[in-house]
Amino acid sequence: MARTVFCQKLQKDAEGLGYQLYPGELGEKIFNNISKEAWQQWQHKQTMLINEKHLNMMDNEHRLFLEEQMTGFLFENKDVEIEGYKPQEKK
Repeated sequence: MARTVFCQKLQKDAEGLGYQLYPGELGEKIFNNISKEAWQQWQHKQTMLINEKHLNMMDNEHRLFLEEQMTGFLFENKDVEIEGYKPQEKK
């Protein structure tokens, strides 16, 4: 049976992650407070950020930038701004 968490991002009870996907205290906080659905939303944003900003995950500054964006997105209700990206308009 899947574990349930109260997702701080989505503000509802939802299926939790199967295991801790990020290291350290932040990873533990994510595991205990973020749902699978919210994590998948972040993964989508993260991929766009890495591609659009040409981030190098071997560069410590780039990793710190990405972590700040992740924390803001998951816990502070901040949207990720990606230059040049325009969402498709719904018809």
